[in-house]
Amino acid sequence: MKELKRRWSGKTPKFWKKVRNIAITLGAVAGVILTAPISLPAAVITAAGYLATAGTVAATLSQLTVDDSKVEEELINE
Repeated sequence: MKELKRRWSGKTPKFWKKVRNIAITLGAVAGVILTAPISLPAAVITAAGYLATAGTVAATLSQLTVDDSKVEEELINE
């Protein structure tokens, strides 16, 4: 659990910040589609569900990715 907390609050590399932001955007778009007040085809709803799941997983994993050089420095200093 300590490792998870450290990774969550650690420095995220620039590439993974972009991945995280794209994933959050995809998840938000999927949420809008899923909660739309109009009737949409079943295929669109199904695709939006998959998109929301993929966006959530990608955002979480990219947030937990940390810069290895910073991790090594922290481990040495402990």
